[in-house]
Amino acid sequence: MIKPSSWIELSESALHHNLRILRRVTGKETALCSVVKANAYGHGLETFVPLAERCGVRRFGVFSAEEAATVLACRTADSDIMIMGALDNEDVAWAVEEGLSFFVFDLGRLDAAEKAAARCAKPAKVHLELETGMHRLGLSGRSLAAAARRIKRQPERLLLKGVCTHFAGAESSANTHRIENQIRVFDELVGILRREKLEGFRRHLCCSAGAFCFPEARGELVRFGIAQYGYWPSQETRIRYQVTSRSRFRDELRRVMSWHSRVMNLKIVPAGQFVGYGNSYLTVGKTRIAAVPVGYHHGIERNQSNLGHVLIRGLRCPIVGIINMNMMSVDVTHLPDVAIGDEVVIIGQQGDDVISVGAFGNRINDLNYETLARLDSKLKRVVVA
Repeated sequence: MIKPSSWIELSESALHHNLRILRRVTGKETALCSVVKANAYGHGLETFVPLAERCGVRRFGVFSAEEAATVLACRTADSDIMIMGALDNEDVAWAVEEGLSFFVFDLGRLDAAEKAAARCAKPAKVHLELETGMHRLGLSGRSLAAAARRIKRQPERLLLKGVCTHFAGAESSANTHRIENQIRVFDELVGILRREKLEGFRRHLCCSAGAFCFPEARGELVRFGIAQYGYWPSQETRIRYQVTSRSRFRDELRRVMSWHSRVMNLKIVPAGQFVGYGNSYLTVGKTRIAAVPVGYHHGIERNQSNLGHVLIRGLRCPIVGIINMNMMSVDVTHLPDVAIGDEVVIIGQQGDDVISVGAFGNRINDLNYETLARLDSKLKRVVVA
């Protein structure tokens, strides 16, 4: 069996722990949807979905029809799949036939859903997405009223599973007034549906940050993305929740992912020599350099050159020189016993030290989301305890 040059490990115990915390946050009356868009935030759809199902998850949210097809192929239980974004109208019949639910944000999509339901002889499961102030997608006013009337007339073809919106930055208090206004507008628009006597749907407004910071908006379903993987949407979200939560927050979210490689080669470089491409790093004294087969192709940013660190034998080792497409150089002069084949931790814990995704993001002004989402989908993912 070919050994991977680097691999990602997913901790089952960490995910189980995080889901337990999130269920405690939302309470028993609110359902949880695991958002697995962008290759499960870099964790790997085909590995993460069965893992999440083992931890009790039965609802998944994806961005596109392509992601939905992947979840369909790899799920191990009869879990619900909700398409929250891209679904070509020509593929709506496929979604209906497979029993998938999907967002409807304009009347054209509702037309396609109604026609597909007639063709498939089964109802289309729809979530009406409402325009509440993000100004991206959504029904409002007359278009929502028209959609409500059509759903009421065609209950055998259009099954209203949910009504939803998306907050415009719930992770920052700078947006608090805007989010509060979105909640108000959402409630007003839901009133249009109530007046048409539409009932039995789930209201869902909150992502991770919304669930932590706006408990009044949790509704009957929360779409948890970044938090289930062990990351706070922002430090501000973390502090705000811990300060305002009625119950004492004892447990911290745990990182599900860690990223590993091995020392590929060791070389002694004399003083006064440049390491790697160009002249960005000059050795001051005799330096031991380890080659690690991880580069920007795999998802570590080139901006980490001469800034980032990895862990080897439990100690931090600086990345020196320019990160290549498939390789980087690390200064291991302070590790006299380092050997070829030693484990290298790019993200995660080794010994008493930790390299976090946040450390990458803060250094180069990236979000956790960006760093995770750019991880190469071809990296091997394995589940550990």
